[in-house]
Amino acid sequence: MKKLHERILELKKGNTMPHQERILSQLEFVLQLSQINSDRHAPVIIKAIDLLSESVKLDGMISRKSAENAEKIIIELSEEAKSYEVICTAHAHIDMNWMWGYAETVAITLDTFRTMLDLMREYPDYKFSQSQASVFSIVDEFDPEMMEEIKQRVAEGRFEVTASSWVETDKNMPNGESLSRHILYTKRYLSELLGIDPDSLNIDFEPDTFGHNANVPEILAKGGVKYFYHNRGYNGHTAYRWEAPSGESVIAYKDPHWYISAIGPELAFPIVRFCDGYKTKTALKVYGVGDHGGGPTRRDIERMIEMNSWPVFPKLIFGTFAQFFESLEKVKDNLPVVKGELNFIFPGCYTTQTRIKMSNRIGEEKLYEAETAAVFSKLYTQSRYRSDMFEEAWRKVLFNHFHDILPGSGIIDTREYSMGEFQKVLAVANTQSSISWKNILSMIDTSKLKDPDEKDDLTVSEGAGVGFGIKDFGVPRTERGRGKTRIYHFINSTGTDRDELSELVVWDWPGDKNRVEVTDGSGELLKIQLVDNEVHQFFGRSYWGHEYMRILVKVRVPAYGYTTIKLCEAAPGNDAVIYPGLHEDFRTEKLDEYVLDNDSICVRFDPESMSVFSFYDKTNKKDHIKGKAAFRFIEEDDKRGMTAWIIGRYINNRLLLADVKVKETVIGKGLLRQWIKYSQSFENSEMNVTVMLDADSAQLKYIVECDWREMSKKGSYIPQLGFVVPLGYESKKYIYDIPFGVIERDGMDMDVPANSFAVSVPQDSSTGLMLVTDSKYGFRCTDDSLSVTLIRSSYDPDPHPEVGMHKFAFALCLSDISVNRKLIDTAQAYKHPLCSVSTKASNGTLPLDKGFLSIAEGDIVISSIKMAESDEEALFIRLYEAEGNNTKAAIDLMKEPKEAFYTDINEKLVKDTGEITIDGSVIRFDVTKNSVINLMIRF
Repeated sequence: MKKLHERILELKKGNTMPHQERILSQLEFVLQLSQINSDRHAPVIIKAIDLLSESVKLDGMISRKSAENAEKIIIELSEEAKSYEVICTAHAHIDMNWMWGYAETVAITLDTFRTMLDLMREYPDYKFSQSQASVFSIVDEFDPEMMEEIKQRVAEGRFEVTASSWVETDKNMPNGESLSRHILYTKRYLSELLGIDPDSLNIDFEPDTFGHNANVPEILAKGGVKYFYHNRGYNGHTAYRWEAPSGESVIAYKDPHWYISAIGPELAFPIVRFCDGYKTKTALKVYGVGDHGGGPTRRDIERMIEMNSWPVFPKLIFGTFAQFFESLEKVKDNLPVVKGELNFIFPGCYTTQTRIKMSNRIGEEKLYEAETAAVFSKLYTQSRYRSDMFEEAWRKVLFNHFHDILPGSGIIDTREYSMGEFQKVLAVANTQSSISWKNILSMIDTSKLKDPDEKDDLTVSEGAGVGFGIKDFGVPRTERGRGKTRIYHFINSTGTDRDELSELVVWDWPGDKNRVEVTDGSGELLKIQLVDNEVHQFFGRSYWGHEYMRILVKVRVPAYGYTTIKLCEAAPGNDAVIYPGLHEDFRTEKLDEYVLDNDSICVRFDPESMSVFSFYDKTNKKDHIKGKAAFRFIEEDDKRGMTAWIIGRYINNRLLLADVKVKETVIGKGLLRQWIKYSQSFENSEMNVTVMLDADSAQLKYIVECDWREMSKKGSYIPQLGFVVPLGYESKKYIYDIPFGVIERDGMDMDVPANSFAVSVPQDSSTGLMLVTDSKYGFRCTDDSLSVTLIRSSYDPDPHPEVGMHKFAFALCLSDISVNRKLIDTAQAYKHPLCSVSTKASNGTLPLDKGFLSIAEGDIVISSIKMAESDEEALFIRLYEAEGNNTKAAIDLMKEPKEAFYTDINEKLVKDTGEITIDGSVIRFDVTKNSVINLMIRF
């Protein structure tokens, strides 16, 4: 049969007229039919080829008459050929803001849809499919008349909607909650806009997404999405069942032809083997110009109509993705099962355009905090819950998940639009958090904390600090107190009780800072530490007319709750204040030793380079570092091009160990916080670094401000800044957090994605070293080391994506690797530091300390607390099981519910998922391993 194929290929040379293409394409197709049938059609094929070869010999080409005669020879195979069908789905891939700005994205969308609608008028059988809720939103906003026309075609079944996500989203960097919101908001919006059943939106169409995390099937299944279409991240089966660690699965299809192509005879040649392999008679062909929109052309439609008339060729159908996946559904038992993540592709996209990546992480976490606060405000103060405002903010976050925006593979206009949307997200999150906590805190009875004798008529502190802390993505630190006695509340937005150090900002305090006293709600004196000895000013003057001091306080705050403290001026002789000790005593000379030491760990720094050469675990009597943990400067080979997408071979890789200037050290026993501040110059850039260790903490924190001036040299190298930690032991695996869970990977000498952390897994211990970040996604853990990429300056398509100021943070900490939930909780606490809010003394009904919700039982992690979309009197909680075990879980709501039941991601009631019992304020329920659980609760 190989020789027959070679003869057909030989005949194709110089024979390009329509009648020649017709007969040769049919011959090539029946050759495929013959190969799966023990070559039983070979005699017929040979006879037809011989006839055509004779025509070429006599006429110098395949004549029309010989082509017709050859077709008559093979016509007996027509019925068998027509038993196969190819569903041809028309599609226009529209990239959101890839190599252009948003205005062009709008124009692309509208112009593409106008062409498709015009073609539908002319060709009654023509059908078109389109993904992404965002493109329908564009039409709805900018051309509502066109939207009415689209609605009509949708109702006719000719305009298929394949969207179950707001955009064709990245699947590695958005967290699990974000991927759930894609489904929730897309189904709600499109079903209402187009008047369609939300259950019909059951296809996740991700043709160009750069890899897919292992929990995608779980998220899709819990969102009522049954089918998954993709092209990247996997080189195995074409059709398969993709199974999540939970056991949930979806039917997946990896397109062997690609998602952008034209209609031509070659579409038929692979389908016989595909159909034979999966015991079906239906195959798929996606066609249409894409990336910059456009869609199918008139030529595609006419070619399809013409080819469908060929008698010995498969049946070509103007169809939909739904039709094709329904055909796979019929043979799903024949599909192989694939488990695990579908990665990796384009690892540069985990690190390129760090500002966009920062905006995503911060946006996700701030909206989580704001929704949580708004829920408690709604339940305890009857305030309004702004689901409309939250949805609009989430849509902006989701839009920026597009696979050329969040991955950083766009131009400067891409980044500028993304960062503008991020500012709007912050405005929503900040205002809703502030309003909600103001409502809650006003209900606390703090009347006994007020000093009845204090006169404060001439105060200047009230209203001081407006906007303070926003640039660092904190809550506003506006002062509401006055006089020497002030009341503050510390807020914990995570699901674990916290006992840790937090910073208090006190504005225009008229007292003696040497006599500051802080007590908790019961009057117990709290040890505090002044951050420095000077009152802070702004650019050499007061901060917009006000001054402040910073105080460190060790506080206990319950999960999802608050605690209250009082600050006042103490009587003379108060010894609770710890001063930072910035001024050294020069009576004797000391060794240049830089050691941050507490009861948990002892960290030693090289005096010359400020690299860490020892991270000693006092509990396990083990050093976790061997060598030097330090920043490093890397130069990558750029010969492969596509520098935003592809990380080249390291051609230079050096630790940054020189040009360090120590600016400030606060080191010593008894301090609540110790720190070292230094600057470091390298190449054309400079960093200011603060490294700090809190009492009773096993976490070494880095805060970095980097003035990055490195640019790529095309044809030479790509520069990047990283941080590497050589481990003091053999690490058999590495654990990373992914959406709704963790994954264990072997060491790999390439960047791999994580939501926020990487952890070493020692051969002989249950305690590993964690590297956790505030805004980074690309980790490279190999050869018994942890590392993270901090800044990376690709040059295409944006020539200068990173030049300027960067601020980021990361931490090294000891972690119990035997319990996944502890790893996740550690990262959650790191990403959601305790924050303080100032209030006035008032009467109220709430106590001075309160938690609004807690996990009473089970290794579960809460990803979302919100009010339900369709019932704003109902509480909605989304959580996931973290250990890979079937378990029983319990949540204490601190308020007695009337009923609770399971839903899917779309907040639709689901049955047969287990029993929920209510015992006072506690709800108990079963959780299956690695699953996402959605709960609706009414009070």
